[in-house]
Amino acid sequence: MPKFTDQKFVYTTYIKTTPEKLWAALTSAEFTRQYLFGIDVVSDWKVGSTMKFVKGNETWVLGKVLAANPYTLLSYTFHEERTTESSIEPPTKVTLEIEPEAGTETVRLIVTHTDFIENSKHYQNISGGWPAVLSSLKTFLETGRILGFES
Repeated sequence: MPKFTDQKFVYTTYIKTTPEKLWAALTSAEFTRQYLFGIDVVSDWKVGSTMKFVKGNETWVLGKVLAANPYTLLSYTFHEERTTESSIEPPTKVTLEIEPEAGTETVRLIVTHTDFIENSKHYQNISGGWPAVLSSLKTFLETGRILGFES
């Protein structure tokens, strides 16, 4: 049985957008494929439902929706399906908190990724992945353009 750690990844960013637009960008494949390097995030966003990151015919991430409160909170399990080093690890947990900044047209997005095992390869992968994804999301929502990262 793998031993879990208290290790977590937390990333906060501020985006000039509305909670409604940010929610759509996080939950709609139409938007995710634009800033998430061609990946569709697919789910009906009901608690207990499946959530997938899909590129072409390949599922990259598989999870289950844990919470979905539109415009404020989204949480799901996260299991890498295509990377052999980390795909043998148990699922982790992602929580995205959306908080409007009072008196501004800015939203704070806090991403917390937890439930890693000791010496997790998955933690190494997401530590570089989340900053790239969130930078691309911020650029997309603020400018309508995407960053030129390759997947």
